[in-house]
Amino acid sequence: MGKFLATHTLPSPATLDEAGVFAKAAKANCSSNAYWIGASIQLNEQGKATKIFCEWDAKDAASIRQVLAKIPGLPVDGVYPIAKVDGEAYR
Repeated sequence: MGKFLATHTLPSPATLDEAGVFAKAAKANCSSNAYWIGASIQLNEQGKATKIFCEWDAKDAASIRQVLAKIPGLPVDGVYPIAKVDGEAYR
Protein backbone atom coordinates (compact mmCIF):
# COMPACT_ATOMS: atom_id res chain seq x y z
CA MET A 1 0.00 0.00 0.00
CA GLY A 2 1.17 3.50 -0.80
CA LYS A 3 0.23 6.94 0.49
CA PHE A 4 -1.85 9.23 -1.70
CA LEU A 5 -3.43 12.68 -1.55
CA ALA A 6 -6.77 13.37 -3.23
CA THR A 7 -7.68 17.03 -3.64
CA HIS A 8 -11.20 18.41 -3.95
CA THR A 9 -12.15 22.03 -4.69
CA LEU A 10 -15.73 22.55 -3.60
CA PRO A 11 -18.00 24.38 -6.08
CA SER A 12 -19.15 26.70 -3.27
CA PRO A 13 -18.09 27.14 0.35
CA ALA A 14 -19.63 24.56 2.69
CA THR A 15 -20.04 24.29 6.44
CA LEU A 16 -18.04 21.53 8.11
CA ASP A 17 -21.29 19.61 8.60
CA GLU A 18 -22.06 19.89 4.89
CA ALA A 19 -18.55 18.76 3.97
CA GLY A 20 -18.88 15.92 6.48
CA VAL A 21 -21.32 14.20 4.11
CA PHE A 22 -18.37 13.53 1.81
CA ALA A 23 -16.31 12.15 4.71
CA LYS A 24 -19.05 9.71 5.71
CA ALA A 25 -19.42 8.56 2.11
CA ALA A 26 -15.66 8.11 1.71
CA LYS A 27 -15.44 5.98 4.85
CA ALA A 28 -18.50 3.93 3.86
CA ASN A 29 -17.06 3.13 0.42
CA CYS A 30 -13.49 2.21 1.41
CA SER A 31 -12.16 -1.11 0.19
CA SER A 32 -9.19 -3.32 0.95
CA ASN A 33 -7.47 -1.58 -1.99
CA ALA A 34 -8.24 2.01 -0.91
CA TYR A 35 -8.64 3.20 2.67
CA TRP A 36 -9.39 6.84 3.58
CA ILE A 37 -7.15 7.99 6.48
CA GLY A 38 -8.34 11.56 7.06
CA ALA A 39 -8.45 15.06 5.65
CA SER A 40 -7.27 18.62 6.07
CA ILE A 41 -9.75 21.27 5.05
CA GLN A 42 -8.97 24.75 3.74
CA LEU A 43 -11.36 27.29 5.26
CA ASN A 44 -12.34 30.74 4.03
CA GLU A 45 -12.70 33.85 6.23
CA GLN A 46 -16.20 32.74 7.27
CA GLY A 47 -14.90 29.35 8.45
CA LYS A 48 -16.45 27.45 5.54
CA ALA A 49 -14.71 24.67 3.64
CA THR A 50 -13.40 25.58 0.20
CA LYS A 51 -10.92 22.79 -0.50
CA ILE A 52 -10.43 19.30 0.95
CA PHE A 53 -7.12 17.41 1.01
CA CYS A 54 -7.70 13.70 1.71
CA GLU A 55 -4.99 11.26 2.74
CA TRP A 56 -5.37 7.67 1.54
CA ASP A 57 -3.57 4.36 1.89
CA ALA A 58 -4.11 2.51 -1.36
CA LYS A 59 -2.86 -0.07 -3.82
CA ASP A 60 -2.85 2.60 -6.53
CA ALA A 61 -4.53 5.85 -7.60
CA ALA A 62 -7.09 3.98 -9.70
CA SER A 63 -8.40 2.19 -6.59
CA ILE A 64 -9.00 5.57 -4.92
CA ARG A 65 -10.73 6.94 -8.01
CA GLN A 66 -13.09 3.93 -7.92
CA VAL A 67 -14.12 4.83 -4.36
CA LEU A 68 -14.45 8.54 -5.15
CA ALA A 69 -16.62 7.81 -8.18
CA LYS A 70 -19.25 6.43 -5.77
CA ILE A 71 -19.56 9.77 -3.91
CA PRO A 72 -22.14 12.01 -5.59
CA GLY A 73 -21.30 15.70 -5.80
CA LEU A 74 -17.66 15.39 -4.73
CA PRO A 75 -15.38 17.03 -7.29
CA VAL A 76 -11.94 15.44 -7.73
CA ASP A 77 -9.09 17.72 -8.77
CA GLY A 78 -6.61 14.86 -8.73
CA VAL A 79 -5.12 11.89 -6.89
CA TYR A 80 -1.38 12.05 -6.27
CA PRO A 81 1.22 9.75 -4.72
CA ILE A 82 2.86 11.37 -1.68
CA ALA A 83 5.56 10.75 0.90
CA LYS A 84 4.84 11.55 4.56
CA VAL A 85 7.60 13.52 6.28
CA ASP A 86 7.75 14.04 10.05
CA GLY A 87 9.12 17.43 11.09
CA GLU A 88 10.76 15.85 14.13
CA ALA A 89 13.12 14.00 11.80
CA TYR A 90 14.69 17.37 10.95
CA ARG A 91 15.61 18.61 14.45
